[in-house]
Amino acid sequence: MRAFVAIDIPSNIRERIRDLIGALKPLDPNIRWARPEGVHITLKFLGEVPLPKVEQVSSALSNVKLPASFRVGIEGCGYFPNERSPRVAWLGIEAGMELSELAKEVETALEPLGFAPEQRAFSPHLTLGRLREPGKIRAVQEALREREPLSFGSFEVAEFYLYESKLSPNGSIYSKVAHFEISANRNS
Repeated sequence: MRAFVAIDIPSNIRERIRDLIGALKPLDPNIRWARPEGVHITLKFLGEVPLPKVEQVSSALSNVKLPASFRVGIEGCGYFPNERSPRVAWLGIEAGMELSELAKEVETALEPLGFAPEQRAFSPHLTLGRLREPGKIRAVQEALREREPLSFGSFEVAEFYLYESKLSPNGSIYSKVAHFEISANRNS
């Protein structure tokens, strides 16, 4: 199964993102927009994981803990690799060191299972859309500038998930496979 580890986004923030994508979509047919119901903060992409190994992955992730939950804000936007040559449009993530620490703990937990650590620095974001062909997206960039400062709210991160990603002609479909509490001290 194709899998990744991520933080889910609350429905109220997801609705604001849905509204933004709805406003931007007519401006450029060259962008394959993210499905708002699938927007998430990726902690680690795993790729293909054989089904017998999924239980090992879940077991390793269940040992990932931080001292407490933490807040994350969704603010601003940007482009990979940069604004002049965009291939991906994204929303920014505002968070303390806890988010990077969580991503590092996930990496550390999965490395003994054969998942190589990411070579690039952790760069949390929410993907808005990907360009089908390299090019300019001036209308979208201008529309985003007009909406500045972009702020979608913040939320408490107390859990993360192992997701399955199934490819389809209409984009990837994500399903939660396993749920993990961040803090051993959390009262549920």
